[in-house]
Amino acid sequence: MELTESAESIVQALQQEAERYTATEAAPRIALDGLKFTRVIDPASQQFGYEGVWRNARNDRCGTLTFNGDGSFYAEYDLFCPHPRDARWFVEMVTAWGNGEAISCEAQLIPAL
Repeated sequence: MELTESAESIVQALQQEAERYTATEAAPRIALDGLKFTRVIDPASQQFGYEGVWRNARNDRCGTLTFNGDGSFYAEYDLFCPHPRDARWFVEMVTAWGNGEAISCEAQLIPAL
């Protein structure tokens, strides 16, 4: 799968996960066109990869998508919102990881205060 196609699939998976863990119509718009990619070197393997960064309106980093030289990837996008169905939890971010076409996704929850 081409890098752009992989990125589109990952972004779509993040968006769907964000919509599951935010209040109705409150999910951020996670879009491929918001990513700014740079070439990076994996410190463990010394292989080249790419890291994309999402920034919010204040230019704060709010998410990343990293493609490693071995074909694996990891992405995260900050949500920072109360869980929409369980007041005991706060949703910190959604994450996605995998290799090739295999994408796993989950929300990172922390106890609400």
